[in-house]
Amino acid sequence: MTFLDRFLQNWRIRKARPFIPDGARILDIGSVDGVMFRQIPHLAENCLGIDPTLEKVTLGKGFKLIPGYFPQDMPSGEVFDTITMLAVLEHFPTDAHHPLATGCATFLQPGGRRIITVPSPFVDEILRVLTVLKLVHGMSLEEHHGYDITQTVEIFSAPNFQLVSHEKFQFGLNHLFVFART
Repeated sequence: MTFLDRFLQNWRIRKARPFIPDGARILDIGSVDGVMFRQIPHLAENCLGIDPTLEKVTLGKGFKLIPGYFPQDMPSGEVFDTITMLAVLEHFPTDAHHPLATGCATFLQPGGRRIITVPSPFVDEILRVLTVLKLVHGMSLEEHHGYDITQTVEIFSAPNFQLVSHEKFQFGLNHLFVFART
């Protein structure tokens, strides 16, 4: 990752942080190296990250990272207070949206929070230019599926989820969605 990649990643984590209660048990989908767990203090001791780019199970202070895809590679019987997907939803193809929403409903306790950041479609063009200039790594840019932000509320809608907050950040190029599990 480049400095700019980390800067943008940290910005997304800071936007999500106010919606994560102290002591929360978090499932971070697309956890990469577990950076979110290291940056947010006072989490539960048994948080979990899942990411298909991981090569092996990794243990950190208060968290475990597992290789795999959500929800099919999740350990059964797990329930979390908060599920995060920071700059990840755009990597899921359309036919994975229903299993994604169902998986979130299965692994998130009632009243729990689902926190999503997703870039505006225009960001793909910016990232292509920044990747050519070697200012960003372009983290799996080839996996972006032309995600339409307006789908987010539809994917995570009633009866399992209720929208709590939606705001733009990073100069309007990114969106934060927070849903509560009903």
